[in-house]
Amino acid sequence: MSAPGAVLVTGATGLVGRRLVARLAGDGISVRALTRRLGPAAGALDPRAILVRWDGSNVPTEAVRGVDAVVHLAGEPVFGGLPTEARKRRIRTSRVDATHSLVEAIGAVSDAERPNRLVCASAVGFYGEHGDETLDESATPGNGFLAQLCQDWETAAARAREHGLRVVSLRIGIVLAREGGALPMMALPFRFGLGGRVASGRQWLPWIHVDDLVTMIWAALGNDAWQGVVNAVAPEPVRNAHFTRALAGVLRRPALLPVPEFAVRTALGDLAPELLDSRRAVPKRAVQWGFEFAHERVETALAEELARPSGRAPGALP
Repeated sequence: MSAPGAVLVTGATGLVGRRLVARLAGDGISVRALTRRLGPAAGALDPRAILVRWDGSNVPTEAVRGVDAVVHLAGEPVFGGLPTEARKRRIRTSRVDATHSLVEAIGAVSDAERPNRLVCASAVGFYGEHGDETLDESATPGNGFLAQLCQDWETAAARAREHGLRVVSLRIGIVLAREGGALPMMALPFRFGLGGRVASGRQWLPWIHVDDLVTMIWAALGNDAWQGVVNAVAPEPVRNAHFTRALAGVLRRPALLPVPEFAVRTALGDLAPELLDSRRAVPKRAVQWGFEFAHERVETALAEELARPSGRAPGALP
């Protein structure tokens, strides 16, 4: 393991970014946080982080100059509005175009000032619909908006190898965290007794606890064996119906009202595969490289997050 001397984090004020910045700063790593809004970022992030402004698309060259590593997490949330064509363009621009800009900025600095490693977010949406097939990192890509988005995203990140960087693309599953992301939205109808499985409930749902994801990013930064694509998912994927029962059990609420497939497709359009596609993804490479998960079972991961005291600060680490 070789800890980086300085790390640039994009998407630093997001769900994973906040915890990652706290982890890095707590370990004595110098952190630059790329943010569109300096004021809110200053209140949300560890005070030791150095804030650098950007517009969300174009990475300033000075942001990458002199850092050892880059963690690229920026991207407009997939769930957060109507699936209009304009919103789909923003989702794509915030991932693919921003990654192209990041790699161009890296290439624009001298060899002596250039980072030597890039850890870039991707998603299990890469795989599309695969039924009950077990998916390690060698599985074929799927079709549709989300699958193509992930393919183009990873291709953009891989271009950093042309500048001598070690590149890791993390295909991230549903991140379980109390303070944001998918979990609060998934839990809300259950709190009102209105929860239930999605469609048949037989689709496989790859997930990961947020603290395991932060630790995985740290491992990808520090271990030169980590290269290429890595499934950032827990070792025990579950079907949607299993996840639904586990969530209802933790919240002590019923799970009686299934969401019909047609309702999901009507509401989400091209984004519906995020909930309907079956992706039995497993972390083959991470396990081969010796990664140890703190949260292997979805029941304990959900209990740890949803039973967390309300006074705990967002982004704080255990």
